Amino acid sequence: MSVVIASALRKELSGEPLFDGVSFTVRRRDRLSLAGANGAGKTTLLRAIAGETPLHGGTLALAKDTRIALHDQRPPLDVDVTLYAYVLSGARDVLEAERVLRSLEQAMAHGAHDEATLRRYAEAQARLEHAGGWAWRERAAATVRGLGFVDDDLGRPLRTFSGGELTRASLARALAGDPDLLLLDEPTNHLDFDSLEWLESELESLDAAVILVAHDRWFLEAVTTAVLELAPGGAHFFAGPWHEWRREKEARAAAAGKSAERVSADIARLERFVERFRYKRSKAKQAQAKLTQIGRLERERAAARRELESLTTRRRSLAFDFLRPARSGRIVLEIDKLTLSAGSRPLLEDASMVLERGEKVGLFGPNGAGKTTLLAAIAGRHPVERGSIRLGHGVELGLFSQHALELPEHGTALEATLHATGLSRPQAQALLGRFLFSGREMHERPVRALSGGERRRLALALLVASGANLLLLDEPTNHLDVESREALEAALEAFPGTVLLVSHDRALLDAVPTRIVAIEGRALRSYEGGWVDLVREREAAARPTGDDADRARERRKRPQRPGEASTGPTELDRVETRITELEQRVAGLEASLAEDWTDLDVLAAHRAARNELTALLARWEELFDAGDRSSP
Repeated sequence: MSVVIASALRKELSGEPLFDGVSFTVRRRDRLSLAGANGAGKTTLLRAIAGETPLHGGTLALAKDTRIALHDQRPPLDVDVTLYAYVLSGARDVLEAERVLRSLEQAMAHGAHDEATLRRYAEAQARLEHAGGWAWRERAAATVRGLGFVDDDLGRPLRTFSGGELTRASLARALAGDPDLLLLDEPTNHLDFDSLEWLESELESLDAAVILVAHDRWFLEAVTTAVLELAPGGAHFFAGPWHEWRREKEARAAAAGKSAERVSADIARLERFVERFRYKRSKAKQAQAKLTQIGRLERERAAARRELESLTTRRRSLAFDFLRPARSGRIVLEIDKLTLSAGSRPLLEDASMVLERGEKVGLFGPNGAGKTTLLAAIAGRHPVERGSIRLGHGVELGLFSQHALELPEHGTALEATLHATGLSRPQAQALLGRFLFSGREMHERPVRALSGGERRRLALALLVASGANLLLLDEPTNHLDVESREALEAALEAFPGTVLLVSHDRALLDAVPTRIVAIEGRALRSYEGGWVDLVREREAAARPTGDDADRARERRKRPQRPGEASTGPTELDRVETRITELEQRVAGLEASLAEDWTDLDVLAAHRAARNELTALLARWEELFDAGDRSSP
């Protein structure tokens, strides 16, 4: 069943088209990802579908009584309500269904059993059942918990939460409303890893149509069933997963390139004929026909080149090219028995870590574990209670913070660049242009007037040109599109210095670090490898071992009792055999991904194998527990 059908949608800004010719169909349980450059109109399209902004052309048709929920980056308007009240306010029709049911039950208790009453009761009951029945409030609370809040947060007023927490509250409100059409603009912002995985699972099981905008590559791969790309020349709809869309786009680009080459060769051949025979009377008519053919082919070539340009020209993305830094000593950073707190809340106790020259290390932990505070302490911006933090010989530290706190509060973007880098004015202007600050107006804009995203781009520009040989990066991919994330990833891989990186971008964490340090129990624990290696090791550690495993093996070796039928391998045996096979397959695929993360076929195979392995591990635990309960 189609939830929304769009045909030739057009939106204008100041009389100029923002997007045009946008057509698509989304059915229940479809997960449509919107792609396109920043400024292509993705957020505006979501708001147009939600009815918040008008369109200037085309047709937008929604199924009857479609319930729409929109989550975007705008903060809630009423900050005096509690978190719980705010989340429940997204389900007004469910609250109304409850009210109608109670009213009708009273009427029916007094003898009202007419057809209209029974029909209204059935409709209200069906609506409530779809939302989870009378327990839907607990389901809404579970959604809040899934997004990283705790029960004590439910009664707090919104004004007591941070900006990132308010963004998560908006997402909880959209999900808890049980919509038919869910519109999500950057839903992965401000989510930790547990919340990201919870959201992926929730969206896969949600009985609704979803249209989303996101830049997290692993999230897109896990969730997307179709892609709609907004481009200057129109829009292109692709029915299939995100990685297949990228492969199909590359194939179209290759076909367009070959078409342009073939047509150019035909034009060159015809031009040689015309040049040779245009002045011969016997060939003049043929030469004129060839000229007409050349005109047609030139139009065909121009169309092929336009398509090729739209498919292969990188969107305006950031141009990362770190300066080659001075060589530091072998030991770059040494943390010894560090105790660190945020106010009265302890974060680290007797934590130790060493970074050597050239290492690229990811710092992992849930929100609130102390990752940002640790980076600030290393940079000398947060006090140390006990222990020590020592920088090695020749270390030049560069910090990129979440809120670009390292930027000056006075002066223009160009003045800040000149002061921080020592570049000449033309060099500073060129650097700003590479980070999307183009033209005099942007160069002369006061730093304090920059948006959050612009401040982060400026801070990245200054870091790139700093010459630092130790980079401390706190969520550097926030507000970056996919192409810019991949450009940053490639630059960090090529950077010859040392990197300590905090990020929720799992693709970045798997591509760049050679080691991940996790904050666990207020200590720092090191895991070799990238994100995939970390997940694999933690999953292996979570599986029962030792005495539990020995008991399971003994049960499988138990002699057959007299009169007991021989049944061959048990389901537990078969599941364990398949788990072993899948673990070997996943390990092989991860080795391939370590060589080339962009191999889309391997990505798809890895995702399928991991999904099957996760399901089998859950089944193994069920069978194992059942065996424990049934054993004498």
